Amino acid sequence: MLDELGLHDTMFTIRTMADQAEAERLGFTGSPAILVDGQDPFTEPGRVAGLTCRVYRTPDGLA
Repeated sequence: MLDELGLHDTMFTIRTMADQAEAERLGFTGSPAILVDGQDPFTEPGRVAGLTCRVYRTPDGLA
């Protein structure tokens, strides 16, 4: 997909959280997580780290 967007040289890494301790150590607050320069632009302040899926607010409610 990155190639289709003309981002041929964009590097990415896929990482799987092994357990709750790793999620807490890395500050992982939900899947999927996309980091930009090491920061998660979609995390919510005060959200607890853990092995969870994300829920997003939409005009129709949570999804």
